[in-house]
Amino acid sequence: MELHEALYTTRAMRRVKPDPIPFDVQARILDAAVRAPSGGNSQSWRFLLVDDPGVKGRLGPLYREAVDALWKTLYAPRVAAAEADPDSAQSRSFVRVRRSSQWLADHFEQVPLFMFGFARHDPTGGSIFPAVWNAMLAARAEGVGSALTAVLGIAHRDAVFEVLGVPADQGWHMACCVSFGYPTGKWGVAPRTSAHEVAYRNGWGEPVGFEVAAPLWPADGAAYVPGSVEGGAR
Repeated sequence: MELHEALYTTRAMRRVKPDPIPFDVQARILDAAVRAPSGGNSQSWRFLLVDDPGVKGRLGPLYREAVDALWKTLYAPRVAAAEADPDSAQSRSFVRVRRSSQWLADHFEQVPLFMFGFARHDPTGGSIFPAVWNAMLAARAEGVGSALTAVLGIAHRDAVFEVLGVPADQGWHMACCVSFGYPTGKWGVAPRTSAHEVAYRNGWGEPVGFEVAAPLWPADGAAYVPGSVEGGAR
């Protein structure tokens, strides 16, 4: 798979089939993960794969409880706004994301594979998240969808540690949980705020120096050509 296709189309794919992911595919995903940069090359990470129905059965209720709490707390204003003005573009976008997220919660036990990422003495995630993203890109190349969530570690850290048998006294931090499965939907470039609207140069609020009016991949059906942006080259 061409690099930019993977970069532009690896988005959260929460709705997946229950079909198992072969071990050779899992091996390629995990091998790509451990090739990521690691601070001081310490590689202070552990990846715990979960496909056992009994283990998923214990984690599923915890995940649903955590997601339900999100709708009632952090995302409560957005839920209320979407209900008050359901026809706005922002509301429709949020409702789609909420439905997708809720699907994963409701069908947690049916997802074929989860990967839990743990880092030792590094709550920032500076090393573990490049590795996790490598895994998600590798999964995309294999036709496997993925979605990253951190809500289990935030809401039920101790319970998850107990279920998974993670030592509680050795400095391990649960960075995330990633779901993997063959998607029921189609790959595509996710809509995002334009890069120049969320980036500055040399000072906060200062123009970044170029504008990207539309996704740079694909360009008229062709591969992205470096330098095809408006503004000065650097």
